[in-house]
Amino acid sequence: MSYFTWEEKGLTEDCESLEAMASRLEEAACLMRRMSKEGFILKKKCNKQLITHKDKTVFEAWGFITEEKPFNQLKLIPEEE
Repeated sequence: MSYFTWEEKGLTEDCESLEAMASRLEEAACLMRRMSKEGFILKKKCNKQLITHKDKTVFEAWGFITEEKPFNQLKLIPEEE
């Protein structure tokens, strides 16, 4: 029997059929297109793909949590007046 190995991990790992895999990938593609329209961009850094947004309120409104180093995160906390 001819075959090939599907090596993607995470997104389709729990799928039980090709149809389930297709649905999962279509959902992910739809989400990525919506994110792109809202100003998210893909930035490559040190062989990693980072999804970024210039506006932290938009980033947070989507429910994302920044992976910046703690000292960079502290810069985002407004000072009390």
